[in-house]
Amino acid sequence: MTKHSMTNDSGKKLIVFGAGGRVGRAVVAEARARGYAVTEAGRADGNVTSAADVARLAAGHDAAVVTVYDPQAAPGVFFPATARAMAAGLARAGVARLVSVGLASVLATESGAALMDTPGYPQEWREFYLGHGAGTDALRAAAPAGLDWAVLSPAGDFGGDGPQAGRYVFGPADAASRITHADFARAVVDEATAPTRHAVHAGVGPA
Repeated sequence: MTKHSMTNDSGKKLIVFGAGGRVGRAVVAEARARGYAVTEAGRADGNVTSAADVARLAAGHDAAVVTVYDPQAAPGVFFPATARAMAAGLARAGVARLVSVGLASVLATESGAALMDTPGYPQEWREFYLGHGAGTDALRAAAPAGLDWAVLSPAGDFGGDGPQAGRYVFGPADAASRITHADFARAVVDEATAPTRHAVHAGVGPA
């Protein structure tokens, strides 16, 4: 079931696609802690690869966060299809801002090489990495001029979960970097409500 928070003083309304996952739950908690109205959208509410479903669910919101994954679908098909549906559906719904949660694996390191192409980086999930990258490429190609989007990922990975430190930095991919879900969620909500990153994939690390 789609869950709604009460209307709040901020007036901002966010929808989180994939709200049941760990990142999604952290984003919902962070947004609600700030007083934003949040709609939690899960698989039972609609198909994220359907522009019609995205438009129906997103209508009336100011920003959308998407952090979804389908283990039954080919990554190279699912992530681009989701990106195209978000681009079309959010535009149809009049949603101006999209923050998509991506992977550090396809983020550029300081050398310019993608993290997944650096020596010693695990390759058993390469198909998944490439699928995520294809999703960002599809979003870049499909996003209309009226949709301000960004892709955020940990600069390295999640780890050391505990209380929110309340600080983070943007930077290149770094395999050693670890950020808590709570601090990553802070960055996501910041970018959803007061954007500073536009049409880019940005890495988020601990401050």
